[in-house]
Amino acid sequence: MKYIDKILNKITMYRIVLYELLFLVGAAVVLAVFGLLPYSPMSIILSATFITVICWVINKIFAKIFEAPSNPESTYITALILALIISPASGFADMGFFILAFWASALAVASKYILAIGKKHVFNPAAIAVVITAFALNQSASWWVGTAAMLPFVLVGGLLIVRKVQRTDLVWGFTMAALITTLVLSAMHGSNVVSTAQKIILSSPLIFFATIMLTEPLTSPPTIPLQMTYGIIVGILFAPAIHIGSIYSTPELALVVGNIFSYIVSPKKKLVLKLKEVRQISSDSYDFVFTPDKPLSFRPGQYMEWTLGHDKSDSRGLRRYFTLASSPTEKELRMGVKFYPDGSSFKKSLISMQAGDKIVATGLAGDFVLPKDKNEKLVFLAGGIGITPFRSMIQYLLDNGEKREVALLYSNKKISDVAYRETFDLAEKNLGIKTVYAATSPEENISSSPNFVRRIDEKTISEKVPDYRERIFYLSGPRGMVDAFDDTLRKMGVGKKQIKKDFFPGFV
Repeated sequence: MKYIDKILNKITMYRIVLYELLFLVGAAVVLAVFGLLPYSPMSIILSATFITVICWVINKIFAKIFEAPSNPESTYITALILALIISPASGFADMGFFILAFWASALAVASKYILAIGKKHVFNPAAIAVVITAFALNQSASWWVGTAAMLPFVLVGGLLIVRKVQRTDLVWGFTMAALITTLVLSAMHGSNVVSTAQKIILSSPLIFFATIMLTEPLTSPPTIPLQMTYGIIVGILFAPAIHIGSIYSTPELALVVGNIFSYIVSPKKKLVLKLKEVRQISSDSYDFVFTPDKPLSFRPGQYMEWTLGHDKSDSRGLRRYFTLASSPTEKELRMGVKFYPDGSSFKKSLISMQAGDKIVATGLAGDFVLPKDKNEKLVFLAGGIGITPFRSMIQYLLDNGEKREVALLYSNKKISDVAYRETFDLAEKNLGIKTVYAATSPEENISSSPNFVRRIDEKTISEKVPDYRERIFYLSGPRGMVDAFDDTLRKMGVGKKQIKKDFFPGFV
């Protein structure tokens, strides 16, 4: 699994979804060649091509009208989802397909711009499109991807997506709710429960829907408890026997209702930010300070999705997730970024930004925040640029003069890699926060540097934080480092509930 994670960490969440959808279309074509699907290979190719072209054209038009950055990844993902849920054309004369596919494609893309609040779309684009066509044209999605022949391909790719975005709780809550509701209603109507279970698992879009559509971060709630509730609501409505009068629930309708719940409990904002300044905060990390076009209310430690349009984007795309390094008490928004020699096109474009240039941020989310109980004893354990959520939290404590029992353990290769040190030194002086830095490179001379150790290990933790069993540990940094510290703490007797790990989709 570590090898898989290493690969996943190099690809953004959106690219993984895009690759999985392309893989599914390709698999469908191959299965059709062998007669394992009730469509011809050419009909699948024709349908996918037509829908993709319409989505691309409509997106270009709306992006120009609304003067918004055109995001090809999002457009292609929406198009391929529609291609996998709308029955392929039987031929060039199949006007029923072309009418449905045209309007579904146009509505899906348009919904991102028109059905938006605060410049942020509320509904899953593909879902809202087929809901509208169902009522307006009396034509809707067949969800043909939900077949036994396609299931192995859907399952493998879907599990990779869920692992990447870390939405296991959401998917699990939805799946259990959908299965239980369907089986209970089946039993009430006297149907065979076993055959019903086989049908919903093997011959329905359950897995595709759960792993690809439900997990979309921008239309789902930001925290785990809300995500679980969201999944359960959508799962209950996913059961086909649920209806109000003559209107029966469908997967797309269930998701749209869930999107409304998501917006109510976590209103979304889309910010356009102007670059104010860039400061170098370590040997290879920079602090980007932006002025937002509107105020943002957030909790220290939360993250956002950042979109930076640029030409010739590489496989890692136009979007990234970064923690807000700023405190809610500050007017500007800060983003701490580490740069590598083989950096992505996104980061190359980012470091080339000039004062006044714009970037878009949306999708505020995250559970990695300070506990409400101010008497909780805490340990912040960071590696590299994983220090950003702790800069947000500690700056917040400084600005409010709020003293808490906090120990900061911060690991880097070199002394010069330490970021935001002035903030942490000030917190140590004014708030009594214990600060311990580690420089793991043997070439670094730490003997003359106060607060420095060679590494943060079991010995360092027990010596510097002797009451560690009474504390809550916050871990942030590269996934491998976080997992290693998690193992160390568990061996030291720290309970699972005492360990909080930072995560946001697409950590690269």
